[in-house]
Amino acid sequence: MTTTGTGSNTPSSTDAAEAPSAGIVTDHDRGIHGYHQQKQEHLKRLRRIEGQIRGLQRMVDEDVYCIDILTQVSASTKALQSFALQLLEEHLRHCVADAAVKGGDEIDAKVKEATQAIARMLRT
Repeated sequence: MTTTGTGSNTPSSTDAAEAPSAGIVTDHDRGIHGYHQQKQEHLKRLRRIEGQIRGLQRMVDEDVYCIDILTQVSASTKALQSFALQLLEEHLRHCVADAAVKGGDEIDAKVKEATQAIARMLRT
């Protein structure tokens, strides 16, 4: 039950406006990352990609035609890129959003971090 009026332990709206990040604890502070809710699906997806890479090793070992191997390399690369984009989206929704809630310099740091990750992905 929330009480109102003087003597209440509930912060007023002016208190919140003065110190937006004071006392805010987010999932990120608790060590919960953006991919947490999708963790099992991500692991399943990564195991599938791992299987594709093992398939590439087997293809080379069995002297499979070069173009067939390159086709599999392309499929594996696309699978990793797709995984990376999903992870990036979850990072933006979770980690960057948490930083925005806290305010201050943290949002700038998280946006810069995400921008650098995007730049690395574009270089490949």
